[in-house]
Amino acid sequence: MTKNEMADILNEIGTLLELKGENPFKVRAYQAGARALEAIEEADLNRLIASDELQTVKGIGEALAQKIGELHTTGRLEFFEKLKASIEPGLVELLQIPGLGPKKIRALHDQLGVTSIALLTTACQEGRVADLAGFGEKTQEKLLTGIKNREAYGRRHLWWEAAESAGPIVQGLRALPQVTRAEAAGSLRRGLETVGDLDFIVAATDVAPVVEWFVALPGIKEVTAKGETKASVRFESGLQADLRIVPDDQFVFALHHFTGSKDHNVQLRQRALARGLSLSEWGLVSAAGEGTAKQKAEDKSQRTKAASEKDLFAALGLHFIPPEMREGLGEIEAAERGALPRLIEATDLRGAFHNHTTASDGGNTLAEMTAAADALGWEYLGIADHSKSSFQANGLSEERLLKQVADIRALNASKRFKTQVFAGVECDILADGRLDYANEILTQLDYIVASVHNAFAQDEVTMTARIVRAIEHPATTMLGHATGRLLLRREGYKVDLGRVIDAAIANDVIIELNANPWRLDLDWRHWHKAAERGLMCSINPDAHETAGLSHVRAGINAARKAGLTKEQVFNARPLVKVREWLEGRVRRAAQTVQ
Repeated sequence: MTKNEMADILNEIGTLLELKGENPFKVRAYQAGARALEAIEEADLNRLIASDELQTVKGIGEALAQKIGELHTTGRLEFFEKLKASIEPGLVELLQIPGLGPKKIRALHDQLGVTSIALLTTACQEGRVADLAGFGEKTQEKLLTGIKNREAYGRRHLWWEAAESAGPIVQGLRALPQVTRAEAAGSLRRGLETVGDLDFIVAATDVAPVVEWFVALPGIKEVTAKGETKASVRFESGLQADLRIVPDDQFVFALHHFTGSKDHNVQLRQRALARGLSLSEWGLVSAAGEGTAKQKAEDKSQRTKAASEKDLFAALGLHFIPPEMREGLGEIEAAERGALPRLIEATDLRGAFHNHTTASDGGNTLAEMTAAADALGWEYLGIADHSKSSFQANGLSEERLLKQVADIRALNASKRFKTQVFAGVECDILADGRLDYANEILTQLDYIVASVHNAFAQDEVTMTARIVRAIEHPATTMLGHATGRLLLRREGYKVDLGRVIDAAIANDVIIELNANPWRLDLDWRHWHKAAERGLMCSINPDAHETAGLSHVRAGINAARKAGLTKEQVFNARPLVKVREWLEGRVRRAAQTVQ
């Protein structure tokens, strides 16, 4: 078990203890222990546990050291398992409602007997929650909205989580001897930020063993349908998966059809009809004559041959359209003109900015984050821990920030890693649009990611003016997660993105495409026109641990959906160009704020 996994368990213990109404000092002890654990290098942790010296680390007492040792040795903790069993599952589920923390859940439980989301809904609808001290009408309304959003969003899943489920299934299908080709289709293949269900298209010679393999996958809660060439299952996560098996010569047409989107397919079918052809999941055939599209496609002599989707598009006079762009938003017309962009690839990225360490709320140290970036072959890594006003995220005081800058400079000078580290900060945009540090601090950094982390309820005019003021500050390099949304959890705050984008272009400020799978903010739908006008994008993982660096893959999906090229993405530039650009901005900022 990794140190971050153990730290997560300690944090969860703290949450569960708070739900039980335990002593706050005890709760904080587990939270402090988790932070202390995250700050230890993996190698040092192994040595400290082996020598029975873990309790010498500040923040980890004898009792915590014993529990960490048990987790490290066995991968489980009896105390944690008993604690989870002692708490009603419905109380833990309530944590999924925005605005509900352990203290409020405890109050709802003790005073109203709320033990589930259903009971909370009833209590809110009856007005009983508003009468509780510390709640009120506004809180009650927000809780009802949060519950409604959870129900509405419950039918969809993050692309990242769906992809993690789909990957092994595709590999398993391809490994079957009966299968000649297998792909995931649907919104997953199009890289949409959330996915309703999974679609798998398979070309196979002997279908029965493939169906049997599929319905026996681990983690299946129920088999909802099972036929000769089709099957549907639902996993314990709630995610549904559909399997369709076709002959090899129909595979391309089925893959295109079930990739979608609906609008793209409708427009392409209309294009086919204008050419006297009929396009369907079965094939591309003549539209004239008797019989259905399926019946005609079954006559191989009538079906257009297509070994790949490139052949399918070519038969309709089009250049190949990447799956991410198939949303019916002008991609067919662009493909006809040969005007589709050469979309950015994951291999184009040279590094990333907006990453956190244990100095604020990250799970890995500066050295560990750099080592992970080095292992990925990145030329550079930007560290942007939280600023002082983000006290909930252990934001850095001026002294701590400057110490981190010195540590980064020393790490670079040591030549320990090939990856160059840039010293930045994720600087809070205060409620009035000021930045969280004085100019003399900001101009000592390589770059600044300015982000909103509080006062989300400001009206659109106020929020827009706030963000624009921050963008106009000479030290601001990038705007972080522009709308503050959390997919499937929280809508973004109200802001006039048109004015924000105008300000960013006018002030040569980058807007990040936050690649955290929960964010993907700024939304891909806003990027195409903005990039054409000169807005520069930076695909940032907002990584809070080494594994989070891989989230850039989700950002690449969104960038491809937006039609972005590597020339429009700042962190696709080589180190020498990035360093030159950042140094130029720092010089201009220092001159401006003097």
